[in-house]
Amino acid sequence: MSDVQNEEQYPSPTYAWYVVVILFLAFVVSYIDRQIISLLVDPIKEDLGISDTQIGLLQGFAFTVFYTFAGIPLGRLADKKNRKAIIAVGMFLWSIMTFACGLARNFTQLFIARIGVGIGEASLSPASNSLISDYFPKDKRGKPIALYFMGVYVGVGMSFILGGLVIGMVTSVGDSIVLPMLGELSAWQVTFMIVSIPGLLLVLVMATVKEPFRHGMVNKHGETIDSGIGATKDFFWKHFNAYAVMFLGFGLAGALAIGFFAWTTPLFNRIHGWETSRIGLTFGSIVMIMGTLGIILGGAIADKLLQKGQQHAYIKVSIWAVLGATIFAGSAAIVPNPILAWVLLCPAVACFGMPVALAPAAVNFITPNRFRGQAIAIYIFVVGMINNVIGPFSVGFLNDYLYKDPMAVNYSMLTIALVFGITAALILMSSIKFYNRSATEILAEEG
Repeated sequence: MSDVQNEEQYPSPTYAWYVVVILFLAFVVSYIDRQIISLLVDPIKEDLGISDTQIGLLQGFAFTVFYTFAGIPLGRLADKKNRKAIIAVGMFLWSIMTFACGLARNFTQLFIARIGVGIGEASLSPASNSLISDYFPKDKRGKPIALYFMGVYVGVGMSFILGGLVIGMVTSVGDSIVLPMLGELSAWQVTFMIVSIPGLLLVLVMATVKEPFRHGMVNKHGETIDSGIGATKDFFWKHFNAYAVMFLGFGLAGALAIGFFAWTTPLFNRIHGWETSRIGLTFGSIVMIMGTLGIILGGAIADKLLQKGQQHAYIKVSIWAVLGATIFAGSAAIVPNPILAWVLLCPAVACFGMPVALAPAAVNFITPNRFRGQAIAIYIFVVGMINNVIGPFSVGFLNDYLYKDPMAVNYSMLTIALVFGITAALILMSSIKFYNRSATEILAEEG
């Protein structure tokens, strides 16, 4: 069968969805492994004798910087080589390095292990997005991509809920545990080891995933399309405005969400007097349920609009979501009743969830297959750096330098809701003209 004929065919929907479920589980595990450290801050500090600044480096710099930078070459690799193998190797690496976090005896060892977790996880999303795009036709990718990115909210929620359960189970045995060959370990070290196991098991499951035919590698005349470094540079430069403006808008939308995730616990501690364990269970449940619902709903709505010919559907639905998040999250920050605040956070988290899947789907829509892994890697790099630098930092900065009161955390959170939310919505609105222009050109080239 010729490449032109193959372009018409996709794997069976049943098997395609099976692969998406496996990729979703991998994404869930990746988020649990990256987030579990946030629940272990105090015991790590006490055992290793390190400062809050060093803890911040372990949570942010060690993981995020290497995760985002490693994603770019790994994205190019995903455009050229076997994607299931790339994911399996990356999953094995991040799982082993999560286990290694549990063996760390000092700051340097834990820092290096966190770097390894970041590099391993950088392999997942570029290759997964590329795989999904070759399992589903262009107008049916919204739901599978949404399912995959549900892993963000399921993973974060599970890290709050299951992480707490694991820690409680381990600490109930004692402050330290003696294991064969490994010797005496603290409860936090054993927790890292336990959460590394699901990833190692999923490496074996990846053997059941088939590498699909790469669509979009030949033009409508059956000629192979150039995908070298020069062609890659020319493509992204030609469509720079479509990507740059869209990435900035999604980055600020993500900064709003991450800012709220980082400061919801202090909000309910300081303003409403709730205990951290109670906040973790409540917020973890909301994130897992409502974030997941938002991702599914956003993908379904976008698919409907796409089928009606609205090629900017992913951005359009994201704008609605950002405006909804601004209203609900801002209100949740300042209402005096904690129950009402939790009720308002439910739709806010659903709105936070929608762009998580819609943004990569939008990137995929205007990116030919031969550049798709690199496009997602660049997206993760740009948006991830904006999210992780601006989001959590902004609330603390406003507390210290604008309101000059840690008890003003609610007003700081309201401020970022209004500033980031409105700005992100306006930027995404302005990106539509560039996005539609690029989409039209690319669809014409693909025939």
